[in-house]
Amino acid sequence: MSVSAGNSIVLDNLWKTYGSFVAVGGVSLSIEAGKFCTILGPSGSGKTTVLMMLAGFSDPLRGKILIDGDDVTRLPPQKRDLGVVFQNYALFPHMTVQENIAFPLKMRGMNAAEIKLKCSQMLDIVELGSFSARYPAELSGGQQQRVALARALVFEPRVLLMDEPLGALDKRLKAALQIEFKALQRRMGVTVVYVTHDQEEALTMADQVVVMNGGKIEQCGTADALYDEPRTEFVAGFMGDTNLIEGVVTGKGGNGEMRVEHPTGRTILVHNGTTGVGDQVSVSLRPECVSLFTREGAPPEEPNAWNGRVANVISLGDALRYTVVIGENRPSLQIELDAKVSRRGPHDARFSQGDEVRVHWNASDARALARMKKGGEMAR
Repeated sequence: MSVSAGNSIVLDNLWKTYGSFVAVGGVSLSIEAGKFCTILGPSGSGKTTVLMMLAGFSDPLRGKILIDGDDVTRLPPQKRDLGVVFQNYALFPHMTVQENIAFPLKMRGMNAAEIKLKCSQMLDIVELGSFSARYPAELSGGQQQRVALARALVFEPRVLLMDEPLGALDKRLKAALQIEFKALQRRMGVTVVYVTHDQEEALTMADQVVVMNGGKIEQCGTADALYDEPRTEFVAGFMGDTNLIEGVVTGKGGNGEMRVEHPTGRTILVHNGTTGVGDQVSVSLRPECVSLFTREGAPPEEPNAWNGRVANVISLGDALRYTVVIGENRPSLQIELDAKVSRRGPHDARFSQGDEVRVHWNASDARALARMKKGGEMAR
């Protein structure tokens, strides 16, 4: 198999409606050649609709789709030269592994000798050489997924499209295949567009992550950028776990520092944010950025250091998650914070339900995000 240079993709102002329902509303996106791009979002966000339009299975209401500069917006699927892998694999049950992989080559009129060579090479790549004579029903779920991947790649497509391909697999197999898929993509150099609702898949595999919500792109960037620097409440909450603390911006310092006042009167210092004085915000704070101390060993009185009580402890295997309640007994005057602490930390830093503790975090680890009303408008 030759190594592809990949093909770039440009989606220009794509729209798709079903009656009055807007499934995709003005999506524009550029994907560099040879990159692994994951489109991430909850059910109904429009991510699969974008993929179907890219594949040619659904026509956009308006907008353009360019692959390596070629306008393919109105081309039928078979003319786009794309590989597609779905969650249900779509293997032919009456064909062997070898026959399934050979099928797209036969459809392209390739001679028998070249088909045999390409299938053999692809079987080696996906490590299924000894399974070539088996039928899909005789394979495990992970093996079937590898066959589907091999069939999509054997004709060296311009782009590989994948729609929730690991959704039906157990967690351990899914994790193993994520690593295999990423390694294979790098080896072959093919451009991949991968649709999923699984944040872990996006964080593990993607060079570029596109987060969709309500038919629009919320944010696009590397997995690290979206996790560390979310621009909206939705992205902060969807890209992993986060604490969201409501407040109002009461001041800004010359060094970019912002003061956010919680309804209880507590002040939060934040070094990251694009909001202005008077704006209603949610302060996003990842659980692993929250430190817990005994009252005796706590930091001195300072912003972002509050007393609280451990309300719950959950084991995550390699870490412990503490829920700490801060404030009075009245729920309206309380703040709940989740803290994630590695089991490798000092044993005396572990706590039990009911323990009195002090929480602290650095201002640089918190981001002030514009709070959204129901319906998507910014709160003022």
